[in-house]
Amino acid sequence: MKAWRRRQDTLDNMRLIFLGPPGAGKGTVAKKVSQELGLPQISTGDMLREAAKEGVPLGRKAKEYMDRGELVPDEIIIGVLKNRIIQQDCKNGFILDGYPRTLLQAKALDAFGIPVDRVLHFHLSEKTLIERITGRLTCRNCGAIYHKKNIKPKVKGKCDACGGVLYKREDQEEQAVRKRLEVYRRQTRPLIVFYQKKGMLTTIDAEGTPEESVEKVKIALRK
Repeated sequence: MKAWRRRQDTLDNMRLIFLGPPGAGKGTVAKKVSQELGLPQISTGDMLREAAKEGVPLGRKAKEYMDRGELVPDEIIIGVLKNRIIQQDCKNGFILDGYPRTLLQAKALDAFGIPVDRVLHFHLSEKTLIERITGRLTCRNCGAIYHKKNIKPKVKGKCDACGGVLYKREDQEEQAVRKRLEVYRRQTRPLIVFYQKKGMLTTIDAEGTPEESVEKVKIALRK
């Protein structure tokens, strides 16, 4: 916390993008940074999954793509994000977790007229990514995330927090994961070049623990 406080004046009102493949730990790190800086974490993936759970038309349509390990079409994502970042809690900054994923989405964000301060690119090997994602378990009730090896529940198959049943999402099966990574390489990695040219990109080595990644983010934001 002291590291943040020394530069809190420069960290207020920051608009950040956490960029990286599925399994890179963006969400976990974003949650921690969000809590420490008081910036809302905006995860388009979580927003779409919630819409799918509620059964609204947008959510049902998005779920079809997510279950196949494909990216949700830009027009759906852009609409969801635009409605979110104009809300009052985003006035003093935010952390975008999982957006943008295509150049069109990045350009749409520019068109909103809301400037982004920094883009943090989380990088790690494909082997580590596959191990992380295929081992994940999610609570059907509260959405808490566990891992077969790294974050085991106290009681097998049950959530520590609410007792809900743990399951593996369809998009976390190995075949779907490999397809997601292929889609990422094809459609999302060009964003790295896009933000490098803008002079906004910092790469974070995410091979270690989430705690280590958080410390690396702190160092990057203090520069």
